[in-house]
Amino acid sequence: MGTKGREIVDLNVDELIELLNKALADEWLAYYQYWIGAKVVKGIMKEAVVTELLEHANDELRHADMLVNRILQLGGTPILKPEEWYAMTNCGYEAPEDFGIKKILEQNIKGEQCAIDVYENLMNLTKEKDPITYNMALAILTDEVEHEEDLQALLEDIQTTLE
Repeated sequence: MGTKGREIVDLNVDELIELLNKALADEWLAYYQYWIGAKVVKGIMKEAVVTELLEHANDELRHADMLVNRILQLGGTPILKPEEWYAMTNCGYEAPEDFGIKKILEQNIKGEQCAIDVYENLMNLTKEKDPITYNMALAILTDEVEHEEDLQALLEDIQTTLE
């Protein structure tokens, strides 16, 4: 990280890097949860759900890239081993056991709600102390809120169709 770039961060940088790595673990697990869900999901409106899940998976991968870039800018090292994702995660990973659309959507909504909390907390921590991380967290939070809304709308459509 550049000297001046580090000086503008009014936080313990090592603690911030740890929080960013925890968010990185979440993003990788969310990516996989969306991707595998799109592969195994079954039920009404399957194609619409698969399209949405794959779109969200790609967003989670983009978020992981953003986090890695920021960790490197801060002079840190991103998580290097996938087995560390479970130790670092805020939101965890719930493997799909019921491949029904409703259950898959509910699992992903739960994940998005956790992600919203993670990025809101990161924004609160970095507000007026690290504008670059704050803006990144805001961009990711915007996506996560949209994801929750998209998934809830799909779930409502499916429930209405089944009534």
